Amino acid sequence: MWAGAIFCVLCLVSLSAPLISHYVAGYGPMTMDLTRPNASPAPGHWFGGDEYGRDYLIRIIWAGRVSLAMGFAVALVAMTIGVSLGLMAGYYGGMLDDAISAVTNTFISLPALFVLILAATLVPPSLVSLALIIGGLGWMNVARQVRGVVLAVKERDYVQAARVLGATNGRIMLRHILPNVSSLVIVVAGFEIAAGILAESGVSFIGLGIQPPEASWGNMLTNSLRYVYSSPWLVLFPGIFIFVAVLCIYLVADGLRDALDPRNRT
Repeated sequence: MWAGAIFCVLCLVSLSAPLISHYVAGYGPMTMDLTRPNASPAPGHWFGGDEYGRDYLIRIIWAGRVSLAMGFAVALVAMTIGVSLGLMAGYYGGMLDDAISAVTNTFISLPALFVLILAATLVPPSLVSLALIIGGLGWMNVARQVRGVVLAVKERDYVQAARVLGATNGRIMLRHILPNVSSLVIVVAGFEIAAGILAESGVSFIGLGIQPPEASWGNMLTNSLRYVYSSPWLVLFPGIFIFVAVLCIYLVADGLRDALDPRNRT
């Protein structure tokens, strides 16, 4: 519960970045003060300044909008593809199941880093393109888990009863099976959000993430590595925010798994 509350605060603060810049700080994430490069943390500039004298706290708040949006977007793409394919593979079985399993195994065998580099040469990195690429490379585990649950759920009596009463396959999947795998979907979605945030940080390290001057926690961390000894706070604060956000998401997802698992109910 505490992790969920902290994550909600992170989201609210990030969404309020324009209001904080306008009404609280009085300057934006791109406001420079070239007389104060790499300024140390001090009252009024609690996180210090970067190499261009930009307030680091304001930039981290604005960067949170990008990093958190990336996590949710990656999860949306991965869950849409994975749940759809896993639902069809588990319900229909047979040749369709074999075909989807073959596609899943093929995608698992692809070197993700190589695909990212190749895609970056064809499509300029942006939030939308990165979310589509990272989500398109991360749906396989979702599909496998959903397929496994659907294989068990489709044999339940209420599914057989719906089939006998003449319900179509689409209605059975959407009205009777999907709601009963929703607990798994919610939990896996949490892990996918965390994976999206970490993936953006990782691709930023090789220069394929969100491009400056737009800030994300990943590229702020990467761009500050050359100042790790002279201005360690430039590395410390983005790293802390990435760590806290991912840890909170994992704890919330793990708690939801325990709460929604029917085997834990007495």
